[in-house]
Amino acid sequence: MIEQSDPGTAATDDGDRANRRRRAARRAGLVGIAAVAVLGVLYGVDVLFSNGNVPRGVTVAGVQVGGMTRTAAEQKLREQIEPRLARPVGLKAGDVQATLEPGSAGLNLDWAGTLDRAGSQPLNPVTRITSFFTSREVGVATHADTTRLVAALDGLRARTDRDPTEGTVRFDGLNPVAVDPKQGQKLDVANSVPSVVADWASGRQVELPVVTTAVRTTKAVVDAALQQVAKPSVAGPVTITGEGGKTATLAPDAIAKALTFEPADGALNPKVDQGKVVEVVKPQLADTEKDGKDAAIVFESGKPAVKESVDGVGVDWDKSLAGLLDVLKRPDNRVVKAEYAHKPAKITTDAANQLGIKEVIGEFETGGFAADSGVNIRLVAEKVNGAIVKPGDTFSLNGFTGPRGTREGYVDAGIIENGAPGRAVGGGISQFATTLYNAAYFAGMKDAGHKEHSYWITRYPAGREATVFQNPDGSSVIDLKFTNDSPTGVAIQTIWTPSSLKVVLWGTKRYSSVESITGEKTNFVDPPTKQGPAQNCHAGNGAPGFTVTDTKVIKDLSGKEVSRNTRTVRYDPSPKIVCGQG
Repeated sequence: MIEQSDPGTAATDDGDRANRRRRAARRAGLVGIAAVAVLGVLYGVDVLFSNGNVPRGVTVAGVQVGGMTRTAAEQKLREQIEPRLARPVGLKAGDVQATLEPGSAGLNLDWAGTLDRAGSQPLNPVTRITSFFTSREVGVATHADTTRLVAALDGLRARTDRDPTEGTVRFDGLNPVAVDPKQGQKLDVANSVPSVVADWASGRQVELPVVTTAVRTTKAVVDAALQQVAKPSVAGPVTITGEGGKTATLAPDAIAKALTFEPADGALNPKVDQGKVVEVVKPQLADTEKDGKDAAIVFESGKPAVKESVDGVGVDWDKSLAGLLDVLKRPDNRVVKAEYAHKPAKITTDAANQLGIKEVIGEFETGGFAADSGVNIRLVAEKVNGAIVKPGDTFSLNGFTGPRGTREGYVDAGIIENGAPGRAVGGGISQFATTLYNAAYFAGMKDAGHKEHSYWITRYPAGREATVFQNPDGSSVIDLKFTNDSPTGVAIQTIWTPSSLKVVLWGTKRYSSVESITGEKTNFVDPPTKQGPAQNCHAGNGAPGFTVTDTKVIKDLSGKEVSRNTRTVRYDPSPKIVCGQG
């Protein structure tokens, strides 16, 4: 059966529902209006009471000042931040820690400017509402003297800057030690300035930018060199076998001193200092080597002749030690065989014959020396006799003779000391120097350095003489040198007798004459009076000082003058020596 509803009743129900919806909407609208009104009142109150305050949620250098008045905020900032300003600012540049004094660096805080950065409370209601739940850091405003700050940062370079250190292996005695590589760095002052200005008052360490320089080695490369080369190398000695059953031992401590490591293309290359190795083992194999002898000029019947050279035999160290590094890495069979080679003389017979030493080119003779001085003059004459000065070489008297002390046979003899007679080992050598100087002078050799006596000695030519002097250890103080500027060689002949010394230079003539013109003595100075020593005093009248010139005139083989040089010499007066109470 089908039921039918009453159309009037249904219409009534629909109307009731519509009325209820309208009433609900009106109530919701009233609630919304009320809420907006309340928020509006709250917004107005907030605006009224917070106008001019620091915005909510603001922090300065970690200090919360949001919502406070500017006066209160500044006071709080001063209380909490100002103590930091008197403390050094912590800095970090790469892996280096440092500090900076704010006052010295020209840094001061601008309190008002800092709060100006925070601004004021916003009028936007949404921003005001979100400020209750968020925070915002405001950097400090700084008064910075840039010149002083840059200078202060530059002053840190001694600590922050470094050159790159390549990795290597060094030896502490016999113990190999790995040295790890370390990149270089330099403080970037220009870009450090804004970093310091921004963060110096934060209380945190300020990171400073640096420019780094890479290294070519790595820790792994260093460790490999340590384990594979350095440690095996000093694990035991190396034996060098020579001829005739002779051997030399290269001990671990000598290996440690000779072995170094050099970075190259990302590797660490071991290198053996051959000179240090040879210094240790060469004396042990000296008996297996034979020294060569240079060709020499000898004088037979008053003329020069060539004494033939003799080649020597010695260890070829370059060849012998070529494989030493491989031997050092071995745990056993650490043996090196010495390889020998002929060693030609420095001056061969052929070379000596081609020097052109055939005729006298200059000579000079002096005499009048005492017997004790004669002993020293004879010794140095024997040493120098036959010396060869090759074209372009410079002869040094002190260098050629070496030390002239008692060990070499020289004796105490007379000298002139401060214008008065004295004694010293090697006295009289200046007479040899003067004789050699004049022989070289008249041979036309080039003067490479000489010094006259302070006081004129009457047996020497005024303005044309020389003295020499050595320290007790044989090191040179005053030397006599001349250079052979001719295209042929020069040989020095010395002829000594108990009363005279003659020096002759042999070579090939290139000048027809070398003339010495001695000028007049001028500018005389009277001798002062000086009290002599209490013992062994020798009274003397002294001699005046004066100035003199020597002019050297050289003419070529055609008789044409090719040079004229004048040297001015000033002699001090020799004091008058008074003995006893004056």
